[in-house]
Amino acid sequence: MHLRNLTVSDLMTTALVTAHERETVSVADFNMKLAAIRHLPVIDDKRHLVGVLSNRDFLRELGRTGRKEAPVHQVMTKRVITVRPEQPAHEAAALMLEHRIGALPVIGERGQLVGLITETDFLRLAHEALGGVRMEGL
Repeated sequence: MHLRNLTVSDLMTTALVTAHERETVSVADFNMKLAAIRHLPVIDDKRHLVGVLSNRDFLRELGRTGRKEAPVHQVMTKRVITVRPEQPAHEAAALMLEHRIGALPVIGERGQLVGLITETDFLRLAHEALGGVRMEGL
């Protein structure tokens, strides 16, 4: 596939680790560390996306209160920019650059969370494009 034709679905991660909005920040932080990730989509009881918790959100809360027991919904970013799977990947990259964010939740036709596209996904693509060699584990 030519790079100009790549869509969000070509690059996004679909095996997601999520947080529930009522979960504590300490549980979410543990899960982020365990999965070696920096962004957690936050869902409600109906599994709808309600926010994103980033490592920056966590550090801001820790610096502000010194506590990790706040519920995720009090700490997460609530105004989340999302993309659709069929959107061109370059549009997702442009949004991430414009808003200086490291991840975009991917929302399906019915508003459900179907994936996450991150700066790491774009770095992986750049590595392959620049080196021409796919490395195992990337």
